[in-house]
Amino acid sequence: MSFLSGGTAQLTNRAQTALTAIRVPRAAMLQAMADIPEMSDIIITVLAARRRRLIESGQAGLTLIGAEDDRAVGRIEAFAAQNRIPFRALAIGSPEALALATRCGIPSDGPGVVLGERTVLTDPTPRMLARHMGLDLAVEADAAFDVVIVGAGPAGLAAAVYAGAEGLCALVVDELAVGGQAATSSRIENYMGFPTGISGADLCARGEIQALKFGTRFAVPRRVTGVAPAARGFSVTLDDGVKVNALSIVVATGVQYRRLPLERLEDLEGAGVSYAATELEARHVQGRSAVIVGGGNSAGQAAMYLSRRAAEVHLVVRGPSLAASMSDYLIERIRKNPAITLHFNAQVTALHGDTRLDGVTLRDPSGERHLPAAGLFIMVGAAPNTGWLAGLVDLDAKGFVITDGDHAASCPGIFEVGDVRAGSVKRVASSVGEGSVVISAVWAHVAALRGDA
Repeated sequence: MSFLSGGTAQLTNRAQTALTAIRVPRAAMLQAMADIPEMSDIIITVLAARRRRLIESGQAGLTLIGAEDDRAVGRIEAFAAQNRIPFRALAIGSPEALALATRCGIPSDGPGVVLGERTVLTDPTPRMLARHMGLDLAVEADAAFDVVIVGAGPAGLAAAVYAGAEGLCALVVDELAVGGQAATSSRIENYMGFPTGISGADLCARGEIQALKFGTRFAVPRRVTGVAPAARGFSVTLDDGVKVNALSIVVATGVQYRRLPLERLEDLEGAGVSYAATELEARHVQGRSAVIVGGGNSAGQAAMYLSRRAAEVHLVVRGPSLAASMSDYLIERIRKNPAITLHFNAQVTALHGDTRLDGVTLRDPSGERHLPAAGLFIMVGAAPNTGWLAGLVDLDAKGFVITDGDHAASCPGIFEVGDVRAGSVKRVASSVGEGSVVISAVWAHVAALRGDA
């Protein structure tokens, strides 16, 4: 397979700024990477280090003004953080924001999204930013793929890596960002090979780079809105109306956190109410109080992570203990952490705040009381993302996809991996394993359709 394929072209778009800076023609660089694997390793390592330095330093070409005050800018901030796009955030009225507003000719007392020193994005959306950053590459109508992988969490990324490595023409589609739920985990300590732990975002970013290196294409942020059987395989419709052809489909859409039945919850989502605890959310609760609802590993990891930044963390658990739903090592760390307060047999019953969350009402056996909270993190279980598959494959009573031993669904050519599959183990390692092994079945199915088997 040539390294000048669509997937590698996308990798080049992500690294275009760096390649321009060192004055090396893009085509020549890609060909050298194809011919000399050792050079490929060096280039990828250097570009990954450069991106990490930009993210950590805050010295980036994307500037966000007023992310805490404006919902649209807040969505751009979340999208940039989840996709590891380097950015710097400025408060409205700060000296840096006032100086930039003057240079760009925008109101000094309002929010803004600025690329470089002069390019102002009006009515910004994640899709618009993705286009400007070279992430949302157009997928041509009627493009043909051996496999379309829906979902870019650990299972989908593993399938993407192995599909590309086995010579399959693959497209990965995700409606928000690479990494899925796993990318929101601040630290994964029980994944083999990382004894000191690794953040979900770092782990998934490495998987994305591997997949791109093997020629797999990514369409982010894009959403699959429909799948229909075709003469050979399936017709897959994306949210912009473009239809592509696929000989097979790997569904790795995972699950989404359930919401709490609280008034004004939707109004405060992205304004203090979150479903993940990453560096972005931690920054917003710096020195203030955070409330986490949930008793599983995700809630425990969030509590430990936020305790390093927040003044105090309240972990609200509906049941009488953590033993039934959380790993023992996390329980022990939480119990020994003086910054974390546990509330058992408790629930949040109300939210407080005008444009941003500033507190919650907590009910426990002793009654109701007010807790100040700059952030509420809801991690109370999850539901599968399978609505778009209804009527096409068999689902169990909870909406998870029923599969056989090869992860094949009831519709030939559709395979399910990761948390979306009925009976799956909800762990990153098992999702990566399923995404890796399913490609053998996908390859056999594709070969049979082609007549290669």
